[in-house]
Amino acid sequence: MSNRASIDPLPHFHAVATASANASSADDVLASLDTNLDAVFGRKLFTALRYHADTGGTERYYSSNPEAYPVGGRKPPNLTPWTQHLLVERKPYIGYDADDIRATFFDHEIIFSLGCESIINIPVSHNGKILGTLNVLNEAGWFDEDDIPTALVFAGLAAPAFLELTERLAKDGA
Repeated sequence: MSNRASIDPLPHFHAVATASANASSADDVLASLDTNLDAVFGRKLFTALRYHADTGGTERYYSSNPEAYPVGGRKPPNLTPWTQHLLVERKPYIGYDADDIRATFFDHEIIFSLGCESIINIPVSHNGKILGTLNVLNEAGWFDEDDIPTALVFAGLAAPAFLELTERLAKDGA
């Protein structure tokens, strides 16, 4: 595990809030989230997925590694305890090791090939509705329960970008 205890997340929250206030698009805010989540937590992979309430599936809107996880990639509805926990109850999920990743994600081999064996999935919601998730991955044992409060602040800062994205894509018919 990294020495994150000494990292003050406040300047990183401020950077994302500033990006949200001044950005011309959700893309700019998600790029700021990537940079600042990496600075606070460290990551090997960061993705942001938009939730499709009508189908129950998700769509990747941002990826720090578009070769392995391209933008636009969709995941069909996955009726598992993970889905209930993250997308219905809107609670963060931590996968601590390879066993958790293997049990939860059908694409675990790709995840492992990137050197990732742990994950924190952070629900992004507004007005009681799930908009999507922020997904930060790293080596085994990287994340723990102490990371959740900080992660939830980042998710709150992401909500305006997800709202803008949802509105834009609805206008475009996507």
